[in-house]
Amino acid sequence: MTIRVLLADDQALLRATFRILIESVADMTVVAEAADGQEAVDRTETHRPDVVLMDIRMPNVDGVAATAAICARPELSGTRILVLTTFEDDRNVAKALRAGASGFLGKGVSPEALLSGIRTVAAGDSLLSPLATRALITRFLAGPDTDDVRALPDALRTLTEREREVMALAAYGRSNAEIAAELFLSPLTVRSHIQRAMTKLDARDRAQLVVAAYRSGLVTPPPAQSG
Repeated sequence: MTIRVLLADDQALLRATFRILIESVADMTVVAEAADGQEAVDRTETHRPDVVLMDIRMPNVDGVAATAAICARPELSGTRILVLTTFEDDRNVAKALRAGASGFLGKGVSPEALLSGIRTVAAGDSLLSPLATRALITRFLAGPDTDDVRALPDALRTLTEREREVMALAAYGRSNAEIAAELFLSPLTVRSHIQRAMTKLDARDRAQLVVAAYRSGLVTPPPAQSG
């Protein structure tokens, strides 16, 4: 199956570079490009890509607003957003994940890591770079700001003990394979637990499940390390 990608970035040179990279592999193709957020929304509606590679800083409508617009449309539920940005800080991580992004990478990643990230997000998993994960853990929603957050502890009671255990490990950044090895389960079983937890908590994807784990207090940020 070929992964269909839409490129959203206001720099034409970067779009051309990404297109060359993506189309150099057999399992991906670029179906459209967009120079700002509104074009990204419109062309996602037209082309229905599997993954949108979304820059945050764009003129007119930015990448966060475009991500929110795409993720809010039920007919586009099959499209995943992978945010790729120079500004890999905690505020941008928070905004992108709140908007519904499934992944977050800095523009300094290697070509191999970018291609792997597209495949990961297209498969329905989430992807956070190490820097983005640290930002998420240290700040993201340290102070809950919506009524939905207060309902999360009650929602967690609908999860089985195993689902909560798997969700917690996912929140600490473990991959399905790592969780499977730690709990002596198959990766397929881990994926099933993740999907059931997402369904019960109404999480769009794994990234939102991680957010829910921290917001609900199921897991807490590790203490900051000095040095």
